[in-house]
Formats: sequence, C-alpha cells, structure tokens
Amino acid sequence: MSRFVTPGTLAGQRWVLLEPLTVEHIPEIAVAAADGDAGSLWFTTAPSPETAGEWVHRQLKMQAGDQGVTYVVRRLTDGALVGSSSFFHVDAPNRRLEIGCTWYSGSARRTGVNTETKLVMLSHAFDELGCVAVEFRTHYFNTTSRAAIERLGAKRDGILRSHQLLPDGSRRDTVVYSIVDIEWPAVRAHLRFRLSRYD
Repeated sequence: MSRFVTPGTLAGQRWVLLEPLTVEHIPEIAVAAADGDAGSLWFTTAPSPETAGEWVHRQLKMQAGDQGVTYVVRRLTDGALVGSSSFFHVDAPNRRLEIGCTWYSGSARRTGVNTETKLVMLSHAFDELGCVAVEFRTHYFNTTSRAAIERLGAKRDGILRSHQLLPDGSRRDTVVYSIVDIEWPAVRAHLRFRLSRYD
C-alpha cells in the first residue's frame, strides 16, 4: 500500500532545511534541547537533553505505517539542528493531517525559523499532497503555542475538554485549529509577507 505522507527532505529558501528524523540525529537533538530546554515545560512532549533518545524512538514508532513523518529543522545559516516538527494523525482517505509536536531551541525562537518551517510544511500538504485541511492542536495552557498558531492564520475550531490524560495525572484540554484548502492562498501570502519582514 502506498503511503500518503512519505519521508523526504523539504527546503525553505532562507531559513530552514527539514530532514526526516533518524536515530543519527539523537546527539544533535540533545544539544538543541539544552538550548532553552523546551522539554522542561510540563504541558509539552518536547525532548530534554536526557530524553532525546527516548523521544526519537517514540517519534520513529509513530511513523510506522502511514501515521506520519517527523522532521528535524536545520537552520540554513549555520547548519545547526534547532528543532523539530511533524506531520501526524494522517487521515489519507479524507486528505487531512495534523502538523504538530513542534519545538525549537532558544536561539531559533523569534526568528524566521518557525514561519518558514510552517510555510514549507503547509505548501507540501496543500500543493503536493492535495490536503483538504491541516490541523494544529495544543494544550490549553500552552499560550505561546496558541499565539504562534494563530499568527500563522489558522482558525480555532474549538476545545476538546479532558481530551487526554497526562503522565502527571492531569487532564489536557486540547485547543484545535485548522487551515482549509480554500484558505491556503491567503495564508501562504500572509506567511510570505511575514518572512519578508525579517529581510
């Protein structure tokens, strides 16, 4: 059976190169995770320097079958690995997927890295895969992530209350956003405009 999403390199024009995740990336992920330590936030699943190997193996297991693809994000200016983002919750028959499991090192934040990463991934989803909709989901308390998703131009669909049980015993209320195919041309223009402001 052919896969809807297949691993392959995705390239931006100025900020990022996205490479499919492999176990060889573990040492670089540990270094990137130490810069800002996104893994210390209780409401995320980002790796810490100590959990980089476990995180990589979990993401690779998710890629089995047609469930998704995880990319490492490499900064074009210096070649440093500065984070990761994934296609997952793939629904091939309905041409839908989610972009998420995104985290960045401290040095990549407030730069063009996330904007171009999402532009590249959304372009692939809508222009190459023919997606009808792309979702984004985040923890209700992850206000930074919610603001970043809204800056992309995604619209809030709603909140799934008590959606997940977390390892610490708390319940996650999940905020769901999406971009649909008819909105993509305007969102693409918006992201390109945002990137031009970094020039």
